[in-house]
Amino acid sequence: MNVNGKYKAFVPVPEFKRTWPGKVLTKAPLWCSVDLRDGNQALINPMGVAQKLEFFDLLVKLGFKEIEVGFPSSSETEYLFMRRLIDENRVPDDVKLQVLCQARSHLIKRTFEALKGCKNVIFHLYNSTSPAQRKYTFNKSKDEIKQIAVDGVKCIKNCMHLAPETKIQLEYSPESFSTTEIDYALEICEAVVNEWGDLATKDNKVILNLPTTVECALPNQFADQIEYFCQHISNREKLIISLHNHNDRGESVAQCEMGLLAGGERVEGCLFGNGERTGNLDIVNVALNLYTQGIDPGLDFSDIPYVAEKFTHLTGMEIYARTPYAGNLVFTAFSGSHQDAIRKGMAARVNMDDNALWDVPYLTIDPHDIGRQYEGIIRINSQSGKGGAVYILEKYFDVTAPKAMHPFIGKLVKQHAELLGRELENSEVYEIFAETWLNTKYPLTVKEISEKHIEGERGENDEEHVAALATVEWQNKSYAIAAAGNGPLDAFVNALKQTPAPRFNIVSFHEHSVGSGSDTKALAYVLITLENGDEAWGVGKSSNVGRAGIAAVVSALNYSCSRQPLNS
Repeated sequence: MNVNGKYKAFVPVPEFKRTWPGKVLTKAPLWCSVDLRDGNQALINPMGVAQKLEFFDLLVKLGFKEIEVGFPSSSETEYLFMRRLIDENRVPDDVKLQVLCQARSHLIKRTFEALKGCKNVIFHLYNSTSPAQRKYTFNKSKDEIKQIAVDGVKCIKNCMHLAPETKIQLEYSPESFSTTEIDYALEICEAVVNEWGDLATKDNKVILNLPTTVECALPNQFADQIEYFCQHISNREKLIISLHNHNDRGESVAQCEMGLLAGGERVEGCLFGNGERTGNLDIVNVALNLYTQGIDPGLDFSDIPYVAEKFTHLTGMEIYARTPYAGNLVFTAFSGSHQDAIRKGMAARVNMDDNALWDVPYLTIDPHDIGRQYEGIIRINSQSGKGGAVYILEKYFDVTAPKAMHPFIGKLVKQHAELLGRELENSEVYEIFAETWLNTKYPLTVKEISEKHIEGERGENDEEHVAALATVEWQNKSYAIAAAGNGPLDAFVNALKQTPAPRFNIVSFHEHSVGSGSDTKALAYVLITLENGDEAWGVGKSSNVGRAGIAAVVSALNYSCSRQPLNS
């Protein structure tokens, strides 16, 4: 793609002494949700009053203390929504309603009609300031654009008598700050603050909101804009520097976080990044990023599934499966090495305190902290390895196979996933395991078996022996066999030598219980070595400990014979 001069690099701010690269975030900013205004105007089907009321209640529940409820002078729906919030006493005393208004006198007066009776209001005044807006939208000079902003502030001051019981906090946005010349942005903001005059105090600061209305720079360049602005603006102690990031370049979270390092104190955004074009800043993302760094975000996202369900219900917007923290797949690992590391990390935490330092590989946050569950962490497809399959068997089916058997389980499950060309359900993983080892009946099956304990004379030191008597089938031919051994398993193995079954030695044996009480069963795992040197694993399950071992031997022989020509 040849640019051909159509695009040019972003022009950075003048050289200055930046300090933000060496800083770290230590506390959460002030948060302002703009879901009900900026988010709502981006919906295919904007919310009605009832939906907005329900959304407002959700935002209050999440802990937002500043909520931009709309543009009450723009439509009857917006106006009625504002009035219902106030008239029905829905606004908690510690929550400020923010109203947006262009710097136009008749719109400002209509807004004051809408906010009458509200205790605390942030009056958000804005006008566009970028070269493109000045050129194409307004065809006005810098001085004329600045005068629009100043006249808007004058109008707000002249209308304050219409709402004498309301505490008004001024917010001003030089819209398209991101593409406005930095010194001109400073000039117009200085003029706004000067016009507001003594109404700006340390207890009622002016909010200067610096929006990346269109994201057009690298995150570090945006941070330079913010710090340069903070260093050169007057009356800094009477100001709150606010960030309002959009996501045109896909970097809104990075821009916001660097902007906070550079002096930003307040953040405007939407749940899950809803908004015009590529969206507003995702407040959930930034808040939980802070949480993973040990910082209380000041917002309650301890039940993300609930928040996501409400958001989708009210807006009709789906949440992408890979959306940080909230997407369906963000706590899911398909890669075998990832699955193995997660499984081991999760297993280690079983014996730790709940508040032990979180360091599980590949998971930046404990899913339980945000209302998610571990069930979806390990999922199985053709990219999965032994760790994933073993995790599924252990967590959901109480199958704790010996470590040496893990590669065989993983390979077998992966082959099935590749054959089917899709993800496997947990039940399918167990079915593969069971059909391979637990349920095999050919070429060897045990039709009946009994055991007899052979004890020496009283007082003699002879070890106890067991005689095994069994009827078995080998390749559909029946054999009655019997032999003695130092236990039921040893006796059965000796008895098998009376059949054409391959000769073998048991080189490894493991066993554990499954269930509890009267439902307890034993799972036995054996590794055998055949005369030709081949090895095979077998698994047996029974309520009788000795019989589980015998079933495992039968399983191992059947497994070995199903994967090589029979010796006889």
